Amino acid sequence: MKAMVHEKYGSPDVLELKEVEKPIPKDNGVLIKVLAASVSAYDWHMLRAKPFLVRFMGGGLLKPKHKIPGADIAGRVEAVGRNVKQFQPDDEVFGMVLGGFAEYVCGPENALALKPVNISFEETAAVPMAAITALQGLRDQGRIQPGQKVLINGASGGVGTFAVQIAKSFGAEVTAVCSTRNLDIARSIGADHAIDYTRENFTRNAQRYDLIFAANGYHSIFDYKRALSPKGIYIMAGGSMAQMFQTMLLGPWISMTGSKKMSGVMAKRSQKDLVFLKELIEAGKVKPVIDRRYPLRDVPEAIRYIEEGHAQGKVVITLEHNNKT
Repeated sequence: MKAMVHEKYGSPDVLELKEVEKPIPKDNGVLIKVLAASVSAYDWHMLRAKPFLVRFMGGGLLKPKHKIPGADIAGRVEAVGRNVKQFQPDDEVFGMVLGGFAEYVCGPENALALKPVNISFEETAAVPMAAITALQGLRDQGRIQPGQKVLINGASGGVGTFAVQIAKSFGAEVTAVCSTRNLDIARSIGADHAIDYTRENFTRNAQRYDLIFAANGYHSIFDYKRALSPKGIYIMAGGSMAQMFQTMLLGPWISMTGSKKMSGVMAKRSQKDLVFLKELIEAGKVKPVIDRRYPLRDVPEAIRYIEEGHAQGKVVITLEHNNKT
């Protein structure tokens, strides 16, 4: 089978499209014919091993442990291990499975769920990591409640577009922060209010928010703190390295010494959450936003585009055998 492979850490230039051996599912594993995948910030962090900490988080200290990048897939079940109970060949599935930039991939049964019936494979591949990050950040750490004033910073990116829609599905009043060119996108996916960050700094106006979810953006943790209501919660899901370290180092201290809570979120694989998202999509409450599509051979170019930080929604990888949706 064809797969995008990197033998060492580095820029997208280290990626090569190669013929590799087709994987064989383990007893609890599922072999999936990949019909679409999607690109996320996770992919370029793991490709470049930046921050260096990713080498200790399963990436491999000196060279990549997982040589085929990609973690979001949608496709059809090709074969199952002898202990698999939930899936059978020809089932349409999606999930967070390492090695997704390939024609076939194996993943554990509990990393997958049945594909939503009302969207394409390409749209489905856009869902797993980005939507789970938004869901777990808003629901589990943000403790979102109906009627709350919720602000999504970086509302037009992959995670942000899901965060706006998921927050609305929980009954929140949502303010989206994005650039001028993305205001219409934010409104089209349900934002009640949209702020153009090139014209207005939301951290310096009089409005206070019960929950701030930062999918992107470049404010300091103290700016976010000022914009929170007295018992507000700030969740960081993306942004600069400085913001990441501020949240890790200062977030716990701010949370312990006052009524405002500040922390970060990283997506945790969850079959239950995939099913929850499937139901939201099938109910018409969430719809993936896709910016660009690239064929498998152009994964390096897709990652370069993601690194620029201006994608409107998700970037999807299509495969040549993807002739059905």
